Amino acid sequence: MSVGVRLAALIPIALMVATPAFSQSAENVAVVVNDASPASQLVADYYARTRSIPSTNIIRIRTPATDEISRAEYVRTIEGPIAAAIARESLQDRILYIVLTKGVPLRIQGTSGLDGTGSSVDSELTLLYRRASGVQVPLAGPVSNPYFVGTSDPLGAEPFTHRNHDIYLVTRLDAFSVDDVFGLIDKAAAPATDGTIVLDQRAGLSEPIGDQWLAEAARRLKNMNRSVILESTAQAARGFAGVLGYFSWGSNDAINGVRQFGMRFVPGAIAATFVSTDARTLMPPPDGWRPSGDWSSKALFAGSPQTLTGDLIREGVTGAAGHVAEPFLRSIARPEILFPGYLGGRNLAEAFYMAIPHLSWQTVVIGDPLCAPFRRQVLAPNQIEEPIDRRLELPGLFGARRLNNLRASADGVSDDALALQVKAEVFLRRDDKAAARGALERATSLAPDFWAAQLQLALFYEDASEHDRAIASYREVLKRQPDHVVALNNLAFSLAVHRKSPEEARGLARRALLRARENPVVLDTVGWIEHLAGNNHEAARFLSLAAARAPDNPEIRLHAAMVLAELGDLRSAERHLNDVLRLQPGLADESRVKALVTRLKLRKDL
Repeated sequence: MSVGVRLAALIPIALMVATPAFSQSAENVAVVVNDASPASQLVADYYARTRSIPSTNIIRIRTPATDEISRAEYVRTIEGPIAAAIARESLQDRILYIVLTKGVPLRIQGTSGLDGTGSSVDSELTLLYRRASGVQVPLAGPVSNPYFVGTSDPLGAEPFTHRNHDIYLVTRLDAFSVDDVFGLIDKAAAPATDGTIVLDQRAGLSEPIGDQWLAEAARRLKNMNRSVILESTAQAARGFAGVLGYFSWGSNDAINGVRQFGMRFVPGAIAATFVSTDARTLMPPPDGWRPSGDWSSKALFAGSPQTLTGDLIREGVTGAAGHVAEPFLRSIARPEILFPGYLGGRNLAEAFYMAIPHLSWQTVVIGDPLCAPFRRQVLAPNQIEEPIDRRLELPGLFGARRLNNLRASADGVSDDALALQVKAEVFLRRDDKAAARGALERATSLAPDFWAAQLQLALFYEDASEHDRAIASYREVLKRQPDHVVALNNLAFSLAVHRKSPEEARGLARRALLRARENPVVLDTVGWIEHLAGNNHEAARFLSLAAARAPDNPEIRLHAAMVLAELGDLRSAERHLNDVLRLQPGLADESRVKALVTRLKLRKDL
């Protein structure tokens, strides 16, 4: 049977029942452990013990322990498992901060430029809450940060919760070594409450906006009666003691071709630079390497000659912002917001994110989000989250967002039907398929034209081999959404296989193909229908394309093997079959596979 678009891809993340929480504390932090990285395990364990993170808030994933990861791997091994873990423990509203650990990838592969699709893992994860509530987020280019204060007074910024912000604040505990990270954690747990902010402008700058931000930061800090040094000459800011904050142009200022700035940072100190690639890696460079503006190959480390954020951490800072790729100046953390916000009472995560204009972009924030030496306000539990909405079986704030977003995409559908759809999502997360199906049946009974519920119901019927019901539901979907690829594809397959109507199915499958020419599932459906209609040469063309685009899909590879065997291409058929059995050994016991093995053997013997 052909592989269809799976139900899991259509059900947004939902949650179960929540219990009372403490305010802006360990209860509000989720720690992500990469089980493929011993360093990640060590860091997560040390941080969890230091901050008494609840066991429910420890999220275990398994992902390559590399700096860079593909978009597909990111979704499959990082975003998806984190979302599922938050859902299982009903933490959607309670979790405010997601903390990644050393050994979790830094960067998602993609294109560069202002409309690029590459980003940091950390910045992409900030939008997990938004995606979970049903909002489609574009991959290309940066996304405006709703917590960025812009031209507003940073001292008036509100503490972060999900009442007004549908994002997470994501930081990481990372550095050149595990010992460096341990030091960072220790300093965050006992930060100083006094120190100087050092701001280093770049003399003769042709694009002065960054220096203007530094000057404005100095002005605001002086108005707060805070100690600040603004180095506005051609000299480098060096050798200061008792430093609570540092911001410069790093290696973009020729005088800063050094790995250490000679600062004696106090515990709790934070820092950043106007540098494009300072967090490109958190692996240590060779001892003889020095940052510079020289982009010739001999001067590069990890693809760039620029300053490294890891050096700031090794020098003693407790928190820092860096970039995995070119963010452009407009997207870099703004010093005139960062330092007044931090010294004005916001914690480390809030101070950095209120200063960062864009998400789904290049920034990485390193540090313990709970580090808050100047904290002025502690939120009560009811200021952070609301009780469970029993009609939806979801935490109050998230449930309201989920229902509202669903309402926006289902014009004219009653709230009662929409609520049943949301409840079906919750039941599915609990692996209670019978309850989910029942909720969808009640929803479509109340609103037969609720096509999204009809589509999910059709998939349930299909999984239960109730093909007539599935066909009826797919037809209901196409009445309202005549070009829906999933409905077209799955209805075509069901008609061809279960109703023995390949001619009717062919038109539907070709309509799906017009809208999804590269989709291997659609190519497979078109090819299998041609096979059932007796057109094996045409079938082999489509099935070979499908197999090339989905080499790890055993069902598609099996279809290709069966048709190629019929055409007498035994070598290709056997190659596909061998891969099928490698990918899914259990298929060897199926009658169609046994028949194919027999056919190949018999033809070889002729």
